[in-house]
Amino acid sequence: MKVYIKYMVSLRCKILVEQELEKLGLKHAVVELGTVEILSTFSNQQRESLKTNLLRSGLELLDDKKSILVDRIKNAIIEMIHYSDEIPQVNYSDYLSEKLDYDYTYLANTFSEVKGITIQQFIILNKIEKVKELILYDELSLSEISYKLHYSSAAHMSNQFKKITGLTPSFYRKLKEKRKSNLENL
Repeated sequence: MKVYIKYMVSLRCKILVEQELEKLGLKHAVVELGTVEILSTFSNQQRESLKTNLLRSGLELLDDKKSILVDRIKNAIIEMIHYSDEIPQVNYSDYLSEKLDYDYTYLANTFSEVKGITIQQFIILNKIEKVKELILYDELSLSEISYKLHYSSAAHMSNQFKKITGLTPSFYRKLKEKRKSNLENL
């Protein structure tokens, strides 16, 4: 039986879910971002206990089909941008349709209805978060970052970054350096 969990977006979340499943004596095959494949029988009491225990940790067991689908969309995007070494060469719409086995129009309409933003806006927000992360690591130039995240150019990435954060990537990098030097001077 497949169970869907909201806000499960990191390795730490996966470990926490595995611990909760073990506490309840539930055997599982796979724990992935947002989903768990439970092998053993799953009583209503165990389901309620799991739901309560996950809520204490900021995670939520999903029941309604639209919320489950939206969470699967979000997890696919987060996985693609934050945890994959290579962003797919195909359009995001094709990638999501293929990965989730739904028509993209249906995915887009459901996502917008539930989240209040488009899939594209969600992708952009996540790409900008990844840009921030890569800038803080200070290992790649802005051109390399834009190439890695499949922007058409560093200028396009910079424009999108400024539109979302209000700062240019270069200024954001300088802020990081200024914070570091201020800490060293303490």
